[in-house]
Amino acid sequence: MLATSAQAHSGSSAPPPPGIQIPSLTHGQMAVIARYRSDILDLARRQTVTDPTFRRLYNHGNLQFTYCLWGLMPGSLRDEASPFNECSHAYLATAKALLTHMATMPSAEHDAKALISDIDADMVRSGASWILCQFSGERFSTGAVVEPRWRDIFAHLPSLAVFLVTMAALVAAAWSIFGAPRTRAA
Repeated sequence: MLATSAQAHSGSSAPPPPGIQIPSLTHGQMAVIARYRSDILDLARRQTVTDPTFRRLYNHGNLQFTYCLWGLMPGSLRDEASPFNECSHAYLATAKALLTHMATMPSAEHDAKALISDIDADMVRSGASWILCQFSGERFSTGAVVEPRWRDIFAHLPSLAVFLVTMAALVAAAWSIFGAPRTRAA
């Protein structure tokens, strides 16, 4: 799976992975879509009549979001050096593709187009299409999950700090549950 993921996003002339092809986002568009992701997912959850494309995009976006540790890592949206930036591009590009698809669905068309209009206006106000990064031209697919660059966590101080604090908290919790000597009442 790692080889497939790495190959899928290597920029080579290899054919794209199987699945629904997802257009890329600029770095600026990514920031705007992140602000509207909960609205997009809320609209998606309200859909009772769906199709296979909708379900693939919805499920892939949620899986990709989980791989990105739910967007909780510092700098995952704004810091191009973050090991979580590429996978953030992937889950947000999927959210945009899901919204675009919902605009073609009769039950969601009106609400989706209204949301697209709001997002588009926000992108124009923020100049989102002009802010680029190394992943801005990358296309994604529901056939491949983009994992964070785990080995780069040690070179990215904010991610390393979160990792170390989390590990220390887990060790402290384990110590308090299993390792602390117990005193017996006499």
